[in-house]
Amino acid sequence: MADEPQGEVRKPSALDPEQLGFMCGIEVHQQLATGKLHSRQSGELYDVTVDTLPDDWPRFERRLRASRGEGGVVDVAAKFESKRNRTFVYAQSPNAGLIELDEQPPVALDEEAVDITLTVAALLQSKPVTLVQTMRKTVVDGSNTSGFQRTSLVATDGVLETEEGPVGIDVVCLEEDSARKLDTLNLDHGQQVMYNLDRLGLPLIEIATAPDVKTPDHAQKTAIALGRVLRRTRRVRRGLGSIRQDLNVSIAAGDRVEIKGCQDLGWIPQIIRLEMARQLHFYRLANELRSLLGLPPLPSNRDDDDAAIEAEVHETVSKHLPFSLHDVSDAFSSTASGMVSESLSNGSVVLALPLKDLLGRLGTKAMDEDGSQLPRLGRELAGAAKLAGVKGIFHADELPAYGITAEEVNAVRTQLKLADGDGFVLCCAPEWQASLALEAVHNRALMAWHRVPQEVRNVVVKKGAPLDGTTSPMRPLPGRSRMYPETDIPPRQLTAEHWASIVESLPMSDDERAERLTEHDISNDQSDQLLSRELDDVFCEHASGLPAKAWATLLLNYDSVAPQTLVNVLVLRQEGALARDNTDAVVEAHRNGTPSLQALRQYCLENDLAPADIGGLEDIIKAIVSDRLTFVKERGMGAMGPLMGVVMQAAGGADGKEVSALLKAAIQSALE
Repeated sequence: MADEPQGEVRKPSALDPEQLGFMCGIEVHQQLATGKLHSRQSGELYDVTVDTLPDDWPRFERRLRASRGEGGVVDVAAKFESKRNRTFVYAQSPNAGLIELDEQPPVALDEEAVDITLTVAALLQSKPVTLVQTMRKTVVDGSNTSGFQRTSLVATDGVLETEEGPVGIDVVCLEEDSARKLDTLNLDHGQQVMYNLDRLGLPLIEIATAPDVKTPDHAQKTAIALGRVLRRTRRVRRGLGSIRQDLNVSIAAGDRVEIKGCQDLGWIPQIIRLEMARQLHFYRLANELRSLLGLPPLPSNRDDDDAAIEAEVHETVSKHLPFSLHDVSDAFSSTASGMVSESLSNGSVVLALPLKDLLGRLGTKAMDEDGSQLPRLGRELAGAAKLAGVKGIFHADELPAYGITAEEVNAVRTQLKLADGDGFVLCCAPEWQASLALEAVHNRALMAWHRVPQEVRNVVVKKGAPLDGTTSPMRPLPGRSRMYPETDIPPRQLTAEHWASIVESLPMSDDERAERLTEHDISNDQSDQLLSRELDDVFCEHASGLPAKAWATLLLNYDSVAPQTLVNVLVLRQEGALARDNTDAVVEAHRNGTPSLQALRQYCLENDLAPADIGGLEDIIKAIVSDRLTFVKERGMGAMGPLMGVVMQAAGGADGKEVSALLKAAIQSALE
């Protein structure tokens, strides 16, 4: 067929987005530098792990269940999560109260967070809504104690200008962040997940673009441009985890997939190209499997799908591939596989799921030309199984391996009464968990005859970084039944006057900020650093009356210290009450406070931190140069470095800058 998707799966970088009917949109979630959205608790985050969790933080255990949405339907994603048989333990951080524990109704939206969101909306030329209705978005993975996330639509229909053209902004929302996962424990009858509540309720701006992204590289540039708009407000958080990008990706022969975990913008093009290759691979595999059963092929464009035909295919495949579990533990009673024998000794079982006609189509590990794992059905089945909490599965195409012998494989095949072309999957785990995992595997296997499912996927991470840009299944893509109105928070009106005040006071652009810094006598490097570290506002606010270069240096060296403390330190240096070389000692002693100028002056006096009062400093330097005149004439100005240490030792407490100037003059005089 002329319109069949072209390209080789093993060459993802060579795939043609236009020919493949590529579509992509981006969702950005950015934490705001405010307190919590609905509780007025502080936005402080605590650097704790499951091992360093303070003993005095209260802990609470909950079990969540999926509920029906406003339309009376249980959301598909919520239904899936509820099957995972999990309980949740919440560690109550100092900034988590009754609202975070879902023991008290929330308060209205934080006004500062609303204003920041409106500012971003205005920068994106979006149109504000007239009434902000807070909604509940069902979340039953335990990351919210209430079982839902509160989110509010603030603006729609904006535009982001990029080098490749405009990208539409569908929505700008204000929502609350989730709790942070600390650990997952496997128990006899399920899993226990522990969360820290410090992050729960932090305000997030969510920006969702239209599917106007043209290429994988354009996606990266769009994400960068969105980040630049957010940082322009100077009111968003920075640092690891403060901003998260989700990618909505599809090709015409595939379907929409939402990819989470794209923290490093440099990985975005690679992640997207691999998703294009994955969808292409499974489109071709689906048609191969359909041909095997004499079923109609998938159209090359999902828009041409016929619901009646797909229902017929599903019915045929369900009969061809029934869900049938078999306990094959006896086949491994004397196995040499350490992982299997250890699990069996701990009470686990080995369950097997026959997969008719799939032998040779599950695949084994292989790499594309860029070193990433090629897509294969076996990996998708393993990803589905892992959502039940198991570490993995074994499938027919990769066995014998992992200590499992050919004899054991043959014993399984005999017990399952498999034909030559039939495959199978094994799962070794507690019976309830192995059954749940293989149910997920079976559902995933049935999808192999269809287009890739709409779902949420996660970037595979190893040691805190993307493994190779590939992804694994996370949960079904949520549907509309996930959302319903929040009854505890009344709608909030957005007036024309409020919007006008936002538009009239938009923050400066990057160019305007750079131009402002040219009014001060600082170096280009200092200017660039002040802008990149978002310190230019602080610099300009306090710059009047201070030596610009010295103020910029001090601010860049001690940016975590209160600005007024640094201003006072610089004033004392100018007065001669503090030696330059003692700056660090004073700053470190007052890093967590804001002492007055007089208090700092007294501190310097009591600790003898002023420059040494050496009236004969110039004479001392001349004497040292004279004593080493031969050395000075041999080295010329190169003698500065070695003699600097000698002078500083002889004139302890002297200001280093003053010593340097006098020494330079003395050496120049000696060389004349």
